[in-house]
Order: sequence, then structure tokens, then C-alpha cells
Amino acid sequence: MKAVNLALLLTEAVQLHADRPALITDNQRITYRQLQSAVSAVARSLKNMGLQKGDKVAIMLPNIPEFVYSCFAVFQSGAVAVLLNTGSTPYELAYLLNNSDAKILVTHAAGEKRYLEIKDQLATCRNLLTIDPTQNAFLSENASDIAAPPSVPIDADDPAVMIYTAGLTGKPLGAVLTHGNLASELNVCHETFRRTPDDIGLCLIPLFHSFGVTVNMLNVIQAGCSTVMMDRLTMDGLFSTMEREKVTYIVAVPRLYMGMVFYEKAAKYDLSSLKLCVTGGSAMPPDFIPVFEQKFNARILEGYGLTEAAPACSFNRIEAVAKLGSIGTALDGIDIKMVEENGREVPRNTVGELIVRGGNVMKGYYKDEAATAAVLKDGWLYTGDLGRMDEEGYIFLTGIKKRMIITSGFNVYPREVETVLEMHPAVKECRVLGKQDLMRGELVKAQVVLRDGFHPDEKDIIRHCKVYLSPYKVPREVEFVPSIA
Repeated sequence: MKAVNLALLLTEAVQLHADRPALITDNQRITYRQLQSAVSAVARSLKNMGLQKGDKVAIMLPNIPEFVYSCFAVFQSGAVAVLLNTGSTPYELAYLLNNSDAKILVTHAAGEKRYLEIKDQLATCRNLLTIDPTQNAFLSENASDIAAPPSVPIDADDPAVMIYTAGLTGKPLGAVLTHGNLASELNVCHETFRRTPDDIGLCLIPLFHSFGVTVNMLNVIQAGCSTVMMDRLTMDGLFSTMEREKVTYIVAVPRLYMGMVFYEKAAKYDLSSLKLCVTGGSAMPPDFIPVFEQKFNARILEGYGLTEAAPACSFNRIEAVAKLGSIGTALDGIDIKMVEENGREVPRNTVGELIVRGGNVMKGYYKDEAATAAVLKDGWLYTGDLGRMDEEGYIFLTGIKKRMIITSGFNVYPREVETVLEMHPAVKECRVLGKQDLMRGELVKAQVVLRDGFHPDEKDIIRHCKVYLSPYKVPREVEFVPSIA
């Protein structure tokens, strides 16, 4: 990518690949030319709502073309895209919209309903753009004249995206990623995954996730290739789509690849086009990697990253033999080392905290200088993950310094769940912890001490949590205990 203005990323792709399909759905093949036209249409709608450079636009949409239109429309406007989990409850949504100072929410019908529930609690978010995916309101079948993106001056240090990540105190933190952060990340991803315009990928990871938006949207546009957007996933749908569209690569969490290995009907599908599978978000059981590669004749590259680093920091490489259990080596232009509590680097093969430095590291947490200072020190991002590095630079994670649960690639901080549990009138004390699970990595489990005279069952507690928490944060198991040790 030549420019750090992400709006120009699409402009350059249109110049090179105007009539190639960019986005593929069950009933649409949207070319780069049509994509640019749709982006311009959304940008006009946002401008009519008074959007100006630096304003925040919250986007709460599933993996549909309108997510891409909206995101690039925000970039063209010089505004900041605040990417929100589609599972956000009204309780969570009120906090996220107020904390981010969002002026506009772009969402679908289900999101509109949640917005209307909390509208009176919102300080700045007065405008709503509701998307109906069935209407194709922004898509022109005869897009021939492509309007140039608005001439808004954008610098590398200007914020582009804000993505909320779990906070130790129980409240999510908005990680601010600049145009320069994302441009830096895209360039190293492009070198690592080596996509070409002939590639066809699967857009499975939610685009509101940092890995999804970077690798399954921005990197796709950068490479000029195509991506098949899947919002709902079944194994039959996955395999039939891969066969029909001749998918060449997948980016997904380990749970998907393990599901593919266990799928009984896999042999009836022709997946000979599949060449590369990228995984991250949580650890892939090492024994499954050779099994998958042999069964599907496709290479798996496992890596590591975090929202605050846009997100990828290390990966195994196509040209190198992977070491099972390793998250690979630092990506080009990114420095990684293991350190003691005092920040001093530890010797090779010694466990320490993994810290990262590079152009991909976030600007900071929005409106939280204390939280920013706790993780950004002397240009290094302190990840809270523990690991060791061998003599060849391969990194092996060994644990987590902070209290955190990783379930299906999503981070859950126990304190956020505990705060919600404590809102239940029957809960005297509680503790939330991770329970090992083969498919998801970990499940969220709650231990609860009840107040005298209350007798809720497990379903009552889970039902309460569902009101306030996104589905991935809700405990899958509740254990009633006499005390918390």
C-alpha cells in the first residue's frame, strides 16, 4: 500500500481491479467498481447527517457487504469507525456508544431495536442509519462513473478505527488504531500471506474483530482478491461454499479447523483449491495441525496477536518448517522480546512477559491515560502474555499474566462477568474462571455463593447474565459453592 490513508486503499484497488469480484455472497458478486460506488453512497448519507473529520461512527453489523461499505465510507470522511460486537446487549451498547462519543450508529433492524431501548441514556449518539441487507440500497448495478473520495486530509497518526477490548476493571477499553497502525500491519500481513488477485478467501471471523477487519477486509482490498462473506455458519454450508467458489484460503479460529477435521461428510466435497489456512485468536492443539494438513492438503499458519497491535505480531511462515506449539517468529518490522517484571530481557528459552514494538501498536486507549500508561512503556506494548523464545526466534506461549479467559478467539475478563453476576439479588459472592474445552479453548464458568433465603438454579443465573452480556461472555456453567477460597 502506497498511502497511509485507508480510503485510498480502495481507490488504488479499483484502478487495478475494477471489474473483479471483491465481495461474494449467496446471491451477489460485487465488483470493486460497484464497491466503490456503494461506499460513496454511504459516505453521502453520513455527510447528510453532519459527519465531519474526527467524528466517531459506531458500526454494529454482521459480515455483510454493508459492513465494508460503511467502514470505507467512514475512512473517506476522515472519521473514526467504532466497531461493535453484534451481540452487544442494550446494557453494553449504552456504555460503548457513550464511552466512544459516537455521533452515528450504523446497524441493522435488531441493532435499531436495542438502540431505541437506550436512546434516552445516550449523550452524543443522536443519528441512526439502519441497514436492510435485503434492499441493496447503496448498490448500483450500473456503477460506471466512480466518484473520487472526498479530499479530506488524513495523516498517518489520525485515528481510523476504535475496537473495544476487555478491561481488567470490568469495563471495556477502546483501543485506538491509526491509519498508520493499520497500514503498517497490512504491509507485514501481505508479505506473510502473499495473496494475489486470483485468491478467493472466506470471510468467517466477524469483521468487528481486529483480526477480521484487518485480514478479512483490509488485506483483501489491498491484494485485490475476492472474499466470500458468510454470516451464518454450518459445516454443510461451509464445505459446499468452499467447493462452489473454489476457495483458496481461510482465516479462522482453531475451533473451525477442528470442526472440519471431525466433520463426517468432508470427503464428499472437492476442496482441492484450498492452499492456505491462517489461524489465531487462541491456541491450536499442536497434534491437530498435521492431521488437518494431511486430510485437506493445505498448509496451516498459526500466529499471535492482540487488538492493541492491529492485531498480528508473529506468525509461522510459508517458506519455513513450523515448530508445533509455536506461534512463529516476529513479523518483519515488529520487535518482540520476553522480559522480567523490571522490563529487563530474559535469556532465550526463559519464560517472561511478551512485549511488542512496531508501527502496528495502537495509539492508546480512548480517554483512559492510566490504562494506556499501564501497557505502553518506552514504546513497548506489554501484552500480559507469558512465553519463551528459542534460539531461532520461535515463540511459545506458556500462560497469561492477567486474569483472562480466551473462548473461541474472544477475550473475556472475569471481572466484567463478575460485575454483572453481582447485580443479581441472590448473589453474595462470585468468581469467574476459565474451564478447558477442546473446541473453544476455554469456557466461561462461574462459581457463586448465594445469599440466605435465595434459591435460584443455574438457568436463572445464566438468564440474568444474558440480559447484560454478549453471548460469548455468558457463563456456560454455574457452580454453587459455600464459599470462595
